[in-house]
Amino acid sequence: MYARDNASGANHSQEQLHPTQKQVTAAVDAFRMLSDATRLRLMWLLSSAEWDVNSLAESIGVPRPSVSQHLAKLRLAGLVTTRRDGRRVLYRARDSHVRAVIAEALFHADHEVSGIPRHD
Repeated sequence: MYARDNASGANHSQEQLHPTQKQVTAAVDAFRMLSDATRLRLMWLLSSAEWDVNSLAESIGVPRPSVSQHLAKLRLAGLVTTRRDGRRVLYRARDSHVRAVIAEALFHADHEVSGIPRHD
């Protein structure tokens, strides 16, 4: 299952096929953070580029204080990283794993709502 990012599951030991309780808890916490529509929209944007709070708020039509609160939660959950650029703080999805979860969740949703045929 999680043999260090290897997609092939053919030769994994029994131990590797089952996530630890800590891994399950971390995944549940991440999905809980992503279960909010505003946070999911933010994460979609942050998956493709760095954004500051003002630009994010303007892009999704949510007040800046609300966006700041959502970003703080996402940062505490380890889903986003920040860096300073002068006086601005820029946010971005933490890594390729987080970006993949966001993309796959929304691609799945696209199939659900648009009737696009399913595929493997």
